[in-house]
Amino acid sequence: MGHEDVPPRSPRTIVVTGGALGIGGGISRRFAAEGDHVVLVDIDADAAEATASEIEEDGGSCTALVGDITRDDTVARLAAHVQEQHGHAEVLVNNVGDFRPAKSFFAKSPPEQWQRLHELNLWHVFAVTHALLPGMIAAGRGSIVNVSTVEAFRGIPGNAVYSAYNAGVSAFTKSLAVELGPSGIRVNAIAPDLADTPQTPAELMLAGRDPALLRSWLPAGRFGRPEDFAGVVAFLASDDAAFVTGHTIPVDGGTLAASGWYGRAEGRGWTNLPDRA
Repeated sequence: MGHEDVPPRSPRTIVVTGGALGIGGGISRRFAAEGDHVVLVDIDADAAEATASEIEEDGGSCTALVGDITRDDTVARLAAHVQEQHGHAEVLVNNVGDFRPAKSFFAKSPPEQWQRLHELNLWHVFAVTHALLPGMIAAGRGSIVNVSTVEAFRGIPGNAVYSAYNAGVSAFTKSLAVELGPSGIRVNAIAPDLADTPQTPAELMLAGRDPALLRSWLPAGRFGRPEDFAGVVAFLASDDAAFVTGHTIPVDGGTLAASGWYGRAEGRGWTNLPDRA
């Protein structure tokens, strides 16, 4: 049977946390463009409504749920909405994560900061997955895609706690994939780097450096765009990845393969971008 004879699949319910802007916004738009119904959760009410409206204006289907996904009440509202309106989610994308708040050195960081980083980068991944898993298990199918970072796989001075929690996301991904395989549920993750988004704009990352210097350090020669990450997430959630589970895929333009963090030539601080050619 030729590719053109493959019948179109039914629309799926896709949950995307932090689904309004940046990587999350790209993921929401990609799934909606493929005909799926997107339930995006975001703490930014204006951004959530704007993204949902844009998706619908483009012919897609989207529901915006406003709330802080690190809070139990938001997770409960999400789970109730999915169960009542859709029965279960076919795909869950745990996208929320942030390196902020962060002190420059672990020795100077207060424990309450570790707690917030825990909530932002690891705890909600457990909580949301736990809340939506019963529906997936009952359906006998599903795909979970977590968002980690390449910093989980290399040293990142000044962000040791953030790195540790994201390493936890990748370890959780691997172990949960083994646990849920018999239930027909796949679990994978992506590990982004250098995403040009409102959270990490290219101008901030360049900090006055010549953009032409990127090609001397970053193999792909440019910063990542939301659609770069969304495409890999869409693949992992698709039938094309039916035999892929338990993996974290770097989506980083080659940075993990090519380089790491270096002490600045003047001896103060660190950089992951070249100071000069």
